[in-house]
Amino acid sequence: MSFQQGLSGLNASSKNLEVIGNNIANANTYGAKTSRAEFNAVYATALNGSGTNAVGIGTSLSAVAQQFTQGNVSTTENPLDLAINGPGFFQVSDGKSPVTFSRNGQFKVDREGFLVNNGQEQLQGYAADGNGVIQPGQLVPLQLPTGGIDPNPSTRASLEMNLDSRKAVTLPPVPPLIDFANATSYNNATSLTVYDAKGQDVAMSFYFQKTANDTWNVFATANGATVGGTPAAPAPVTTINFQSNGSAPITPNAPVPMNIPASFNSVGAQTEPILGLLLDLSGATQFGSAYGVTDIRQDGYSAGLLSSVSVEPNGVIMARYSNGQSKPSGQIELANFRNPQGLQPLGDNAWGRTFASGDPVYGVPGDGSMGVLQAGALEESNVDLTGELVNMITAQRIYQANAQTIKTQDQVLQTLVNLR
Repeated sequence: MSFQQGLSGLNASSKNLEVIGNNIANANTYGAKTSRAEFNAVYATALNGSGTNAVGIGTSLSAVAQQFTQGNVSTTENPLDLAINGPGFFQVSDGKSPVTFSRNGQFKVDREGFLVNNGQEQLQGYAADGNGVIQPGQLVPLQLPTGGIDPNPSTRASLEMNLDSRKAVTLPPVPPLIDFANATSYNNATSLTVYDAKGQDVAMSFYFQKTANDTWNVFATANGATVGGTPAAPAPVTTINFQSNGSAPITPNAPVPMNIPASFNSVGAQTEPILGLLLDLSGATQFGSAYGVTDIRQDGYSAGLLSSVSVEPNGVIMARYSNGQSKPSGQIELANFRNPQGLQPLGDNAWGRTFASGDPVYGVPGDGSMGVLQAGALEESNVDLTGELVNMITAQRIYQANAQTIKTQDQVLQTLVNLR
């Protein structure tokens, strides 16, 4: 009598229960992937290599295959929680051991500003230079910036507006050409903030004075100080001459350079002069409708402190500053494998590459076959808890059935022994 079949069945069912138990235990583990026990039938080899009535001698565990299907993505309140929607793995390293791969996006910032997981392994990616340009190719630990952003002095300003052609001429009959304190000496005004080399704000005011049909003088002040001419005799920084239909100006046909003198701001601090600021008025029109400024721009900004960090779907880590500016500080790189089931589980929600998995293919999120990132979210385990509970019941019954075959074999053997 052979007990081999029943014994192998018990061992197989026991292993199956272990796999099911591990799946259930990780049902709440972010980035975990379910596994499946796969079995082989076992037959004895005939002496001559053939046989017509071969009886199997049981089963054996062939493999525990991981199932890399997409888990549900759940949102969180942490902007550094990252979920991969699609193929790919995060790359993490402790700086000593080889890089490992993970789908768990629970990242935090350590005392040195590096993005790390709960095992203190650093997230890998591309660094950015001082100008925010990503430097691809060299994989480095990603570190968030701590410093602020330097100021950028204004070099160009543009005004897009309509000056009402129906307005009367406001040019005074006697000098000075304009009195900034007298609203009857000009038709309209608007304001713009520009920045000097120190990032100090300079309040610019522009005054538009109709001098003749289709002709307008443009005056300017900086923190109340006259730009062009003298305080006693202000001079226009430019004169706009419109076409007869009121469309784009005939002159100036290029940006007008202005030299903004040093001045004192509202709290009494002295600002630096801004030399050669280009004023673009090509967007001005003169139609028979109400005056209105539709767009006003300049390219300077003050110094700023780091206020927040966010991760874009393409893996770019954006640092946002208190002055409204933002700048890339790095980009996450993902890795993918031709045979993810060949990866070796290492624990701590990580896998290691093997010969069976093949070499990793690298890319940024959204590139080629790589998935995209979703910040403020995590990928849940892909374990189907209901299915695992049903599988557990099935495995338990199979275990009992195999035990019954051993019991039956024992009874038959006992009957044989009792023969006289």
